[in-house]
Amino acid sequence: MIKLVSLVLILTLNFSCTDTREGEGSEPVSLVTTDSLKFTSAIRAIFQDSKGNYWIGSHNEGVSLYNGKAFVYFTTNQGLSDNQIRSIQEDKDGKIWFGTAKGISVYHKGKFTNYPSKNNNPIVDWNKTKGDLWFYAWEEDGINRFDGINMNYLIFPKPESKNSDRSYGVTGMSKGQDGRLWIATYSALFSYDGKTVNVFDAKKLNLKDNQQLHIRSVLADSKGRIWIGNNGIGVLLMEGNSTFNFSEKNHLIDPTSTRRGDHKSPPGTLEHPFAMEEDSEGNIWFGDVYTGAWRYDGKAFTNYSVSNKPMIWTIYKDHKGQLLFGTADGKIFKFNGKTFEKYF
Repeated sequence: MIKLVSLVLILTLNFSCTDTREGEGSEPVSLVTTDSLKFTSAIRAIFQDSKGNYWIGSHNEGVSLYNGKAFVYFTTNQGLSDNQIRSIQEDKDGKIWFGTAKGISVYHKGKFTNYPSKNNNPIVDWNKTKGDLWFYAWEEDGINRFDGINMNYLIFPKPESKNSDRSYGVTGMSKGQDGRLWIATYSALFSYDGKTVNVFDAKKLNLKDNQQLHIRSVLADSKGRIWIGNNGIGVLLMEGNSTFNFSEKNHLIDPTSTRRGDHKSPPGTLEHPFAMEEDSEGNIWFGDVYTGAWRYDGKAFTNYSVSNKPMIWTIYKDHKGQLLFGTADGKIFKFNGKTFEKYF
């Protein structure tokens, strides 16, 4: 871990910002540090880098770096594209990448470099690009892929689907053990194996006529199963050649539900899973907007209350294998085996 004094000194003296569209830097800006996490808006992203530091992305307050002793905060004042952080990644060179609501930012050696939400040269053939860094491209028709030099905007092969809102903003990504990338969008699920892009629309996912596809999360687990979190109709499970409504099968859908994600669900239901993750023991966890955390151990479900605000924005597995849950009230919790306790 980097010592706090050294970290703050390095960041304050060497900090600058550049933008790939303009290439202009900014004057160094002093950074705010605290001894506890001070976010009040939702935690939307959590990431532990190769040095063990935690990066915590908020809904509208930027990002915080926790080095084991204190929290350092970055916002648009320090060069971020936007203060809403939707994803955090690290590349092979140790650069930290942030997908924000208004662009992509990369942090390296005290400097932010920003990329636009999408470029003006969309690419249809995904195989003409390479790279393992993928980013949300806003409420558009594709996804961004960074090849080490350029940010490439790749177009989705959109399906003809009646049971969707026809918006292809990326809401989640998960890579399977076979290397296949699964990309969740509101109106379809896509997979890419490095050669072919496959499309899973409402018909392929076996939705009923009264159900609307509105995907908010996806998880490729260690057994090769694909879990799909759909706002309003709960969890869909793709297992082999079979896809079915997992929430419905386990009686976790309110009988009076409109199944369109437009109402508050009562306790005991799993209809709005915005986050999913697999723990070290193979249990599958779901974070619901209204009913908190759910654990499925392969046989039965257990529902947990995590915080005063039940919505769980993100679930992240750190280097120790422990799951961290980011909530709507700006807090992070971990599960101690029986209950949830505040982390950090």
